[in-house]
Amino acid sequence: MRPISTRARALTAAAAVSVVAGAGAVAMSTEASAAAGCRVDYSVNQWSTGFTGNVTVTNLGEAISGGWNLTWAWSGNQTITQGWSATITQSGANVTAANPSWAASLGTGATANFGFNANYSGTNTAPATFKLNGTACTGTVPSGSASPSASVSTSPSTSVSPSVSPSTSTNPGVKVDNPYAGAKGYVNPEWKAKADAEPGGSRISSNPTAVWLDRIAAIEGTDSSSSNGSMGVRDHLDAALAQGAGYIQFVIYNLPGRDCAALASNGELGPNDLPRYKSEYIDPIAAIEADAKYKNLRIINIVEIDSLPNLVTNTSGQAGGTAMCDTMKANGGYVQGIGYALNKLGALSNSYNYVDAAHHGWIGWDSNFGPTADIMLEAAKASGSVNNVTGFITNTANYSALREPYIQPSVTVGGQSIRQSKWIDWNQYSDELTFAQAFRTKLVSIGFNNNIGMLIDTSRNGWGGSARPTAASTSTNVDTYVNESRIDRRIHAGNWCNQSGAGIGERPKAAPEAGIDAYVWVKPPGESDGSSTLIPNDEGKGFDRMCDPTYTGNARNGNSMSGALPNAPISGAWFSAQFQQLMTNAYPAL
Repeated sequence: MRPISTRARALTAAAAVSVVAGAGAVAMSTEASAAAGCRVDYSVNQWSTGFTGNVTVTNLGEAISGGWNLTWAWSGNQTITQGWSATITQSGANVTAANPSWAASLGTGATANFGFNANYSGTNTAPATFKLNGTACTGTVPSGSASPSASVSTSPSTSVSPSVSPSTSTNPGVKVDNPYAGAKGYVNPEWKAKADAEPGGSRISSNPTAVWLDRIAAIEGTDSSSSNGSMGVRDHLDAALAQGAGYIQFVIYNLPGRDCAALASNGELGPNDLPRYKSEYIDPIAAIEADAKYKNLRIINIVEIDSLPNLVTNTSGQAGGTAMCDTMKANGGYVQGIGYALNKLGALSNSYNYVDAAHHGWIGWDSNFGPTADIMLEAAKASGSVNNVTGFITNTANYSALREPYIQPSVTVGGQSIRQSKWIDWNQYSDELTFAQAFRTKLVSIGFNNNIGMLIDTSRNGWGGSARPTAASTSTNVDTYVNESRIDRRIHAGNWCNQSGAGIGERPKAAPEAGIDAYVWVKPPGESDGSSTLIPNDEGKGFDRMCDPTYTGNARNGNSMSGALPNAPISGAWFSAQFQQLMTNAYPAL
């Protein structure tokens, strides 16, 4: 664990309780299939005046095909304020949660999960009874009740597990401070197969990498029997269980008007498609992740790369600002979309959200640093609570060096600060580790929990090989000193696409430094950032000149050459030449 507060985060400030509820005689509903038996797992994460509830219902009887609803009554003054993955209504103490439109069926043995936020005062006692389509959920199938049209009578019985102190609980439903600590990471078999097919690829192919969900079709996956087939979310989760993995990483990446400043990573949803983002993308992902079979697996969600910082740095009035970024700032699509994702995914007892926070070469200046932190807080508040945020990630799919031992901004050369060099350009930071630690401090100071942790993507920031400096320059010219001393060998710190000379960085590792939850490989080595030329595709991915090695740059990169590798495919596609370069220039060396 990092040497900061190890208290349970506020989201789990109350004990998690599992409930198996029983009830007296009830009559079956005749409007939809009734359940001959069911089980309900109910848990809460509460604070002084509110709580998040997570409900998983398992159908133990015959398949339900005409829609389902789960009902219960509060014994206190609980009032639901927001729900997800079900249509939830409340009348007095009575609550009804009806199936979402995309999940009307519930097969035998199948589960459905939904959640809600609620207010309360005094005590927050769990419901004593749950009923699925009118049938009491006792955790068993009552004898003689196989027919869905029969009435069922059970003796009243309620079994509630004892409360457990969150500071000592080993219950898998209680969130841990650092989900990477003490856990084996999931190795994506699709990425591993591609890496193993490369000469020397087996040296790194057993490292855990993230699974990118960059379009709606990625949720279910495609025909695995075809050459272009791919695994879906459930396939990956099942594979993680089979591997005995302790955690799995997904990149949640499909906002409306996605990446408003980089055409290579544009997405399928238009700027006004927030309703589709919620109902067709986030809701189905949350429903799958909530399946009780995955309750012992820590599911880590990396939330929406490059989105919120764009609203600070790439709108009107900024160098290289775009009309699309103006639109997304004005319509609130990014803030509300991320807020919704954090709410839905943060409610799950085994899910951990890390929000993307760009990198030091993007928001390391004072003019960007504070405003970016502020908009992160705005999105967290849109989710209902900062407790939905486990932490933040920097350098996702980027190349900023983890450490710059020779060009820290405090260095002076010939009596001059090296911050005035063209490379550093008055930035307050020159590497990702010092930036990530400082940004974490800033985030805590404005209202985030003091035990949030940072992730740093080290999949492509090693910069090893013969070009790596081994000592500081002896030059007394600040530009020459910095250029001869820096680990990051890019032409400009703003260059981001398939960078020539890059290498694999630190291997995935939990709790490597103070305030850092893990070094991670979120961008799988070998997956392209974007195509070198226009390549038509059905994934909504455009052509960005920053991926063209002949491009002479723009205002955002100081009108420098792009530094991109040639002959690259569209973003996310396998790029063998890049993979080989990354291994050659790995640091630490392979």
